[in-house]
This record gives sequence, structure tokens and C-alpha cells, in this order.
Amino acid sequence: MLIVANWKAYVDSAEKAKKLFATAKRLATYPDIDIVLAPSAPYLGLLAPGNRSKVGIAAQDLSTVSGGAATGEITSSMLRSLGVTHVILGHSERRALGETDAIVSEKVRQAFSNKIIPILCVGERERDADGKYLTFLRTQLHAIFSILSAKEKFQIIVAYEPIWAIGKTAEEAITPNDLTEMMLYIRKVIGAYIPGTGSSKVSVIYGGSVEPSNVKALTEETGIDGFLAGHASVDSDIFTGLVKAVR
Repeated sequence: MLIVANWKAYVDSAEKAKKLFATAKRLATYPDIDIVLAPSAPYLGLLAPGNRSKVGIAAQDLSTVSGGAATGEITSSMLRSLGVTHVILGHSERRALGETDAIVSEKVRQAFSNKIIPILCVGERERDADGKYLTFLRTQLHAIFSILSAKEKFQIIVAYEPIWAIGKTAEEAITPNDLTEMMLYIRKVIGAYIPGTGSSKVSVIYGGSVEPSNVKALTEETGIDGFLAGHASVDSDIFTGLVKAVR
């Protein structure tokens, strides 16, 4: 079970970052639990270098450029040199700022060029009775899987995060039945780019109001491979509860 902790901009001190890192290292000793922390950029240099624990370190974004005259940009080679293992790309909050599928595609290329595993976020803003949201989701997946090599298709992690479910209570978020249907649909779309039953080997995780109170049901009833947690990941007690709920 993969748990990705997206700290966003919630963590605003080195002391808190180190405390959460210590919690994650302890939780990562549980069998069958893989944890990836995604701190904001200033704390990558604090946590990633010399990290010998089971905890992976992810960047929350990276640049479309590989270097040069690009003030403020953080390239994939810079991240790799620190020991960053993953990167969250296409998050709904970045897309809301104007990030397009083409931009996300280039960032995925940059990540793979330096052996960093992309965590690709996809998801609809709202549901409609005509099922147009399914076409929207398919377009997001096509933009990425159509450019990947055969090997990369099995390395990328897909994070389904329906925007309408973000910020809701656990009771208002997605139901196990709805998530099961979306899991099947996502794997069907991916199956167009991977022969045979290969799509079942691609890691698909869920993000959207992930809480200790709803992850157990979502885990047991949907076959999801893990979760992308936001605010629940920046409180040591809540995050511990979340991880224990999926053990």
C-alpha cells in the first residue's frame, strides 16, 4: 500500500518538517506500507540528502526546462542530485493556475530523464449526467500515456483526485462504489496503451478528502493501490491513524 503525503504549503517550519519525517520513518517499518513524503521545495534539501530510510521523498512540482537562464525554476537534475525519488505532477491546484496537459507532459518527460518517478494527478472538476467527465479524464491520461516508453508506462503512478471531492468531509467524499467504477475506467483507458492485462500492474492511487475514517472502506472495497493525502498528512496523529487504518 502506497501512501503519498502532499504537505502542500501547510508545513512552515524545519522543526515540524523533521517531526513529520520522523513519524513517517517509524510508520514505514510496517510491512507492506510504502510512504512518500512531498514537502515544499525549501525542505527538500533538509530531508532528501543522505536519506537512508524506506521513506521516499517527492517534489511537489518541477520545471519544464532542463537548465539555463530560467530564474526560479527547479529542474529534475537538481532534484535528482538531492536524492528526490518522486514528483507530483498535474495536481489540480497547479492545473487551476493554468497548467495544461502539454505542460504536464513535458514535466513528465523531464522527470523520467533523471529517473524520478512521476505521480500523475488526474481528475474531473464535476460530474455530469452525460458522462463528459469520463472523456475529460481520458484526455488527461492520453496526453501522458501516449508519450511514454513501454518501461515508463509501468513506472508512472496515477493519482485519481476528483476535484469535487477535495476539501469535503469523509462522508461527503467519494463512495467505495464510485471509486471502484473509476478504478475500472482508468485501467480500461490505460489498457489502450499497454497490451494484454498490463494495465493491472500500473499503480493507481486515490486523493480527495482522504481521512483515517474512510481509507479502510476504500481500501477493502475498491482494490486501490494507495492514497494521496493532503492536510491529513501534516498532523502526526492523524497521519499515523491513516496509515494504521490501511495496514
